[in-house]
Amino acid sequence: MPRHNRRDRGTPPTPPSGALHRVERGPAGLDIDHHVRPIPGSRATKPYLCPGCRQTIAPGTAHVVAWPVDDPDGEDRRHWHTGCWNGRITRTGYR
Repeated sequence: MPRHNRRDRGTPPTPPSGALHRVERGPAGLDIDHHVRPIPGSRATKPYLCPGCRQTIAPGTAHVVAWPVDDPDGEDRRHWHTGCWNGRITRTGYR
């Protein structure tokens, strides 16, 4: 017998391209929110340059992708080492 005393919370909004992501404050000096999507190592197939440390993110390395919330198409996406993204608030010189 189903329970009928639960509230209907509605359908949660679907993130861009159906992937899981969160919204966080951007790097120091950029006071705008960013979409942040974790990328597991198994899906990281190309090398990227991290804007936080300016070092290569090697293929197979788990990392995050971040882009401003006012960029709905994600054309300004940047791939960050997870540690660099987590330390972005104290960093200067983004990009």
